[in-house]
Amino acid sequence: MLHPLKKRAAVLLSLSTVAATVAAALASPVTAAPAAPADPAAPAPAQAALRWAECATPSQPRLQCASLKVPLDHARPGGRQIALALTRVPHTGPTSQGPLLVNPGGPGGSGRSLAAYIASALPKEVAAQYDMIGFDPRGVGRSEPALDCADGHFKPVRPDSVPLDAATERANLDRVRSFAESCGSRHADVLPYIDTVSAARDLEVLRGALGAERISYFGYSYGTYLGAVYAKLHPGRVHRLVLDSVVDPGGVWYEDNLAQDLAFDARHKAFLAWVAQHDATYRLGTDPAAVERRWYAMRDALRESPADGRVGPAELEDTFMPGGYFNGYWPLLAEAFSAYSVRKDPKPLASAYGRLGAVEAAAGNGYSVYTAVQCRDSAWPKDWNQWRADMWRTHAKAPFMTWNNAWYNAPCAFWPTEALRAPDVTNADLPPALLLQATEDAATPFEGALSMREKLSGSALVVEEGGGNHGVSLSGNKCLDEKVAAYLATGRASDATCPAQPAPKPATATRAVPPSAGGAALHGLLGFRG
Repeated sequence: MLHPLKKRAAVLLSLSTVAATVAAALASPVTAAPAAPADPAAPAPAQAALRWAECATPSQPRLQCASLKVPLDHARPGGRQIALALTRVPHTGPTSQGPLLVNPGGPGGSGRSLAAYIASALPKEVAAQYDMIGFDPRGVGRSEPALDCADGHFKPVRPDSVPLDAATERANLDRVRSFAESCGSRHADVLPYIDTVSAARDLEVLRGALGAERISYFGYSYGTYLGAVYAKLHPGRVHRLVLDSVVDPGGVWYEDNLAQDLAFDARHKAFLAWVAQHDATYRLGTDPAAVERRWYAMRDALRESPADGRVGPAELEDTFMPGGYFNGYWPLLAEAFSAYSVRKDPKPLASAYGRLGAVEAAAGNGYSVYTAVQCRDSAWPKDWNQWRADMWRTHAKAPFMTWNNAWYNAPCAFWPTEALRAPDVTNADLPPALLLQATEDAATPFEGALSMREKLSGSALVVEEGGGNHGVSLSGNKCLDEKVAAYLATGRASDATCPAQPAPKPATATRAVPPSAGGAALHGLLGFRG
């Protein structure tokens, strides 16, 4: 999938008090580490009970933190240990359905804040039945060791993502090759153990440390794949399984990224059509095709003169890509587009880049884990000629993000560890799982949910018809939220369709996501490209 390393924009815009205060409170040091595949039947090593310490916030007075030791190499459980950073919101009901592990995606996304968010977003009577468990997967965040492969990899202004000449292509290749080499140099001891199967084995160690016969799991985006892999390894240990915005397990990962390129282009066109519908506000024209031409004219102009000296074509794509994840950002993006194209004012565009596209100094960890997992999980082409041919062919149909996405993943062409074979997650031994998917999702296209539903026997798919956001449950759609709550309460689920939330209303203010957007807090926690 696309990467999780951008600024969590909703934190800077209108992130809810719950998410913001929880994130601020998780400063206690904890740890995480890498893992590798092993015999699926191998037992997890015995674990001492976790020692939970208070790490409360004003909105979550019961929040607790802990760390968990897991083997770096699960094939050698007595060898080097690494640590995972954990959070917990304990159940309050008279009876408990056990732990509910939550993951925001990525790979590379921190899940420590998500536990408190989900505990607050679910109906109280449902949340009271579960211990909500957040975790930073191996290599991520406050887990130890935490990966950080290279400094300043996304420092603006980068070469144009579209390699219109050989020099631009060489400059981009030099960047991605250098990143792969740096990662191999800095983290040679752990890179062979940063992969999805190893992370899934960590969850089994966590289950044992929690003292639970079975665990429930709630994953978004890449988290759906991690959950499916855990369920494949340990189907008898799964109580409930919620997968929202579902990865296509048959395309891991090169083919999935090509599918994303087409879906993001379609979503970008939907944004431009929305801008055209609101010409009275944005003055960019009423014809979507004409608005699209103006957007690409803006891109061409930024190649010659980057806005604020730091927003060139690649950074422009980084800025508008979040609109493919969450349409609550559309008013902010439309205002920046209008200011630049109509009023010749680059400042709102530079501001939008700072909020939605610019990479924080600490975000290198998320991207480092992203590449480490994706490059290790499955084979990528090593012949750059294949990449070039595939990208130009896809770019001809989908110019918005194809090459930007290619360079984001291109370190995998030079990755220093051997690739694994992605497991087949087909599973007939699970209790019913609940899948949720928007039909127009760009990051995890709809076909992936259909594929996963076929592989998980007895699973149910709830479709948000016409929806285009990524991460659709517990973000304001009452119909979807009720399906999730009912499933977690009873374990029963059936196929269903829910209407999408209304499109956002136009706004000229660039300081906040408008109230009509909905879901800003969740999307701040999920991040982008994850």
